[in-house]
Amino acid sequence: MSTYKEIHGTDIEVLSSDPANPVDGQVWYNSTDNVVKANFDNPGSWSTGGSLNTARNRLAGAGTQTSALAFGGTPPLSALTESYDGTSWTEVNDLNTARYQLAGCGATNTAALAFGGGTTPDTGATESWNGTSWTEVNDLNTVRQQLAGCGIQTAALAFGGFPRTAVTESWNGTSWTEVNDLNTARNVLAGAGIQTSALAFGGNPNTAPLNKGLTESWNGTSWTAVSDMNTGRESLAGAGDGNTDALAFGGETFLANTESWNGTSWSEQNDLNTAREWLAGAGTDNTSALAFGGDTPPNTAATEEWNAGPQTITFTDS
Repeated sequence: MSTYKEIHGTDIEVLSSDPANPVDGQVWYNSTDNVVKANFDNPGSWSTGGSLNTARNRLAGAGTQTSALAFGGTPPLSALTESYDGTSWTEVNDLNTARYQLAGCGATNTAALAFGGGTTPDTGATESWNGTSWTEVNDLNTVRQQLAGCGIQTAALAFGGFPRTAVTESWNGTSWTEVNDLNTARNVLAGAGIQTSALAFGGNPNTAPLNKGLTESWNGTSWTAVSDMNTGRESLAGAGDGNTDALAFGGETFLANTESWNGTSWSEQNDLNTAREWLAGAGTDNTSALAFGGDTPPNTAATEEWNAGPQTITFTDS
């Protein structure tokens, strides 16, 4: 059997700490931890995370892979809120208004926004989360459900929804203002990004042909149609921090498909482990995301973590 030196022409480096920017395939011995480590470029895959305490679909999410929030959903019509710490979900204080098919956004599980949704009748209610409880703030101008949203607690975007609409609204931390519409009105779509750089994808425009792969990019002022998704779908989820970096996953009918957006086009990635629709997502870019809840059927509490890009592994004796 060939040795590492025979293959690579050098011995394994001995370092007191992990290198700051290891290259793909680099191997080293960490003398402080007394272990051998290696860096590799992971093309992207889903792994199992801690399950929600309550299985449900048509819920919303906010935050990151290690600091997420899940809220609302059905059945039954729910106000439940759960907080994720990267390992497990914990039930916290409920929404003030129980609802499903709502939208949400936020940077962490301590600062989030919930808006719109289905009740009886539908609502434009907006609630702000401070890490402990929800507070009712100013409503959306257009009441709707099945909408999408993105951004943070104090600077958000809401777009699309049912009754089928192209309406887009911008949140400044106090109130919603109508801005330029989507080019294509649709509901049950997904979104990613921030208030000034966003992506809207998928959904149901109710026109022939039913191109549910439609994607539009937001530059802070207006929407521009860009390249379609490879798999047209609705009732999906998304994650991402701008209009050049997003992930789309799941969708109708019970799909596991995952696609990554690079600012120009979508590329197919490794599927979810649990195919589902009406799920929720969280995450800051197309290298680190969270998928949770949804309908398989039946309703699921399954949570999955997406990781892509450079990763460090530790070799063990086993």
